[in-house]
Amino acid sequence: MGITDILSLFGGLALFLYGMQMMSTGLEAAAGNKMKSILEKLTSNRFKGVLVGAGITAVIQSSSATTVMVVGFVNSGLMTLKQAVWIIMGANIGTTITGQLIALDIGAVAPLFAIIGVGAIMFVKNEKVHHISSIIAGLGILFMGMDMMGTAMEPLQQSEAFINLMTQFSNPLIGILVGAVFTAIIQSSSASVGILQALAATGMIPLSSAVYVLFGQNIGTCITAVLASIGMKVNAKRTTIIHLMFNIIGTIIFTTICVATPAYVHWVESLTPGDPVAQIANAHTIFNIVTTLILLPFGTYMAKAAEKILPDSKKEDDEELRLKYIRPFESSYSIGNSAVAVSQVKEEVGRMLDMVAKNISDAFDTLIQYNEKSRKKVDEREEYIDYLNKGISEYIVSLMATEMNSADSRKINGYYAIISNLERIGDHATNLAEYADDMKKWELKFSDNVVEELGEMKKQCLLSLENVKSIETEDPGRVLDQAVALEQKTDDMRDKYFKKQMQRLKKGKCKPQSGIVFSEVLTDFERMGDHVLNIAQQYQEMR
Repeated sequence: MGITDILSLFGGLALFLYGMQMMSTGLEAAAGNKMKSILEKLTSNRFKGVLVGAGITAVIQSSSATTVMVVGFVNSGLMTLKQAVWIIMGANIGTTITGQLIALDIGAVAPLFAIIGVGAIMFVKNEKVHHISSIIAGLGILFMGMDMMGTAMEPLQQSEAFINLMTQFSNPLIGILVGAVFTAIIQSSSASVGILQALAATGMIPLSSAVYVLFGQNIGTCITAVLASIGMKVNAKRTTIIHLMFNIIGTIIFTTICVATPAYVHWVESLTPGDPVAQIANAHTIFNIVTTLILLPFGTYMAKAAEKILPDSKKEDDEELRLKYIRPFESSYSIGNSAVAVSQVKEEVGRMLDMVAKNISDAFDTLIQYNEKSRKKVDEREEYIDYLNKGISEYIVSLMATEMNSADSRKINGYYAIISNLERIGDHATNLAEYADDMKKWELKFSDNVVEELGEMKKQCLLSLENVKSIETEDPGRVLDQAVALEQKTDDMRDKYFKKQMQRLKKGKCKPQSGIVFSEVLTDFERMGDHVLNIAQQYQEMR
């Protein structure tokens, strides 16, 4: 095997993995945040969940990509751990489609897929056509890479050292270890199974040895999800444990069968006699389907076992400045990332909105009745609001550099504008608390009439924020109409209270200093209303 063959082998592997990445990116761009609603509808029971996992994996030809997506969804709260079990089982079935397609020898028409896909990307302007074409082109490139690898390995038939190495795989432990390590390195069971099929086609490795490598490959593919879960919440890590449990249990069951009796291997060979490539594809499919059927009734118990292995942390860190929902992770697979990103940002923005509302409430209360503890809380919460504004902004800016469909990109850009408005509302709430400091320093108190008016202002501000918070469950158009009406009411209240304040000053019922403070309060009150309306309009544009 010369340098040219080695370069062809690795070049073929590069094409295979790049084709897989193209398919994953195409599906992500086509589905994007819709993946969330698709999964919510189709994981209502275990059978639908398995079908969804198998279907998505069959489209993108990668169980690793599907599992990484599931890890991200569980981490962001889009999916429960129990739902993840069924998706993972289905992904293990769906990944076998690659081997079956290789066995059907569609590599001969692979260039046609690449030509059609790339041609559509270059000459058709429609965005949706581009996304679908990316999937088609990726499929063609994937199988062109597979053909290159098969051709590059043909000279190995003449290598005595390599043939001797292949005979070592008849030892189950060695075969499983080699399969697991090699798949972990290239992070694709589809690619490693394809290489195993190419070796089998040359006659260098019999099925009786290849099955153990095949079992190890199923374990090795878990490494991608394990790496993706690093730094994530405990539930995401539990998802990878379930994936490992599935493949380890399957490996133990089938290794025991193969060691106990050679009849199983002979039976698989008898399904497609004289076709070692199809035999490996069938062994792979049987392994995953049978393991799924065996473990399907025990999915809930697997989730509970994962919770026992990785119990919840008892560490309380809610007092620390932190992003609670945003947990970015790096992965070579893009599928589902935009759904996770949009969900994370949405939850973090909702958290920021709640803090702003709480600060408005405390700030108005401090104006009415000064309280040292509440006053200190306003400053602490304002620091947290500024921290969230900075953290969410930085995350959104990082997302802008990634490829997203237009709907998801519009949402992310919208949230960027929303947090800016929330931060400004938070500043106005802090202004109110600072006016309370002045009132205390000057030993001033508001009259009963002003206290009543301040209470109405507080109620109006919180009602406006509560209205935009309902955007997720209400019709955006209705929420915007309500926001416009509330903002107009805010302006009317400001004008009304300003006139009353002028009357009090003229009649000497109000000290000049407290009059100045109240005028400033009215200005902040009106500007908060403007920012809330901006938020409602932004939500409408995001739809």
